Parts: sequence; C-alpha cells; structure tokens
Amino acid sequence: MRFVIIGAGRVGLRTARVLREEGHEVTLVENDTTKAKRARTDGFEVIEGDGSREAVLQQANLDDADALGGLTGDLNVNFAACLIGKHHGCRTILRIDEDYREDIYRKYASDVDEVVYPERLGAIGAKNALLGGNIRAIADIAQNLQVVELTITEESPMRGYSISELELPANSRVLAFGKRDERMGIPLSDDSLEVGDRVAVLADFDVLGDVRKILVGDGSRATPAGGI
Repeated sequence: MRFVIIGAGRVGLRTARVLREEGHEVTLVENDTTKAKRARTDGFEVIEGDGSREAVLQQANLDDADALGGLTGDLNVNFAACLIGKHHGCRTILRIDEDYREDIYRKYASDVDEVVYPERLGAIGAKNALLGGNIRAIADIAQNLQVVELTITEESPMRGYSISELELPANSRVLAFGKRDERMGIPLSDDSLEVGDRVAVLADFDVLGDVRKILVGDGSRATPAGGI
C-alpha cells in the first residue's frame, strides 16, 4: 500500500518507519528544512512544503495513495491536509494533540476517517504497565469507552464457562476471543474460557473494574497478555 504522511516530526517519522518496515511505500510532506533533510537521510521520499496546500500535496500524487495521515503538531494543517486527501479519494487520519474533549472530536470526526491521539496512545502504554499482565488496554474509542484485552486466570470466576454463559455489565460487549497462543477472532457461543485464553471487551470506563473481576478475578496479576 502507499501512504502520504504530513509531518516528518517525532510522530510522523516514527509512523513512516513502521509502515516501511512492513513493506509499504511512504511519502512524507514536511515544511521544516531540517526535518525534511533528516527524513531524506533516513531514505524517505520527501516533498518539502506546506502540507495544508493542495499544490504541495499534489506533488505527492494523492490520486495513487491509499491513505493520508495529517500527523504534524498543527491541528489546522492536519485538518486541511485531510480534507484535500479526502477530495482525492484517500482514507484520512487526523492527529489531535490536545487533551481529549468531546467537542473537538465532534467537530472533526465527521470529516475524516479516524482521529488519533499519539499522547493518549503513549498513556495507554504506561497504563498497561501499571495494570499488570492480565489486562491490556488496546484503544480509547470515545471519552468514556475503551477496548481492553483480558487474559483468563486460575482465579477467573468464568474459567470453564462458555462465551454464551458469560454475563458482563450492561455497558460492555465482547468483541473478540482467542485461545492461548492463537490469534483472536469472532467469539462463538460455545467457545470455552480456559486459563490463558484472551477476551477483547468494549466497555464503559465505569464498569471496567467489574469486567476485570468477572474475567480475571481479584488475585493473580502474573499471566502475561498475548498479542492480537
């Protein structure tokens, strides 16, 4: 796939490197000469100029791009770039650095495909370290919603039960299920919950504690959570 990233700063360049490592083609657009030079030294194609201007973005051949990410530290630049990208048929991702506020989300979310908060993602990583091995935050979906992955332990009240027998709080839903050392997939009603199995749950912040008690239990924090 081919991606255009606006901004070759900390977030943009790191994202570009990850995409390249996975075999994708990446073009960066950067207005700062020093950052542009660093990205070129790193082997990237760089369009130097204001990423909020269509004349500059057209140099990145948007019509052949699968997605555009406005990942600079300037919300206005990011939003303008996303609108231009949307006009050219790109999937658009908008970076917002401000503290999460519902009004900001509502203002921009309807015009782009996805809003990302790099600082909040960093906070999720720190939160995971604090939570311990058997619960892992995957994503903040909205101001009050989070997707978490929980690992069934010996102390789990639901160990040995099936997905159909699982009763979670009203403000939560099972999204995916995976047996120990297997990839996660669509949960089936007769899937049994055994030690080491993983359950991805969408839940309101207010009921996360209850969800954890039901699936993990109150005791052990030693079981490492596997990846999706």
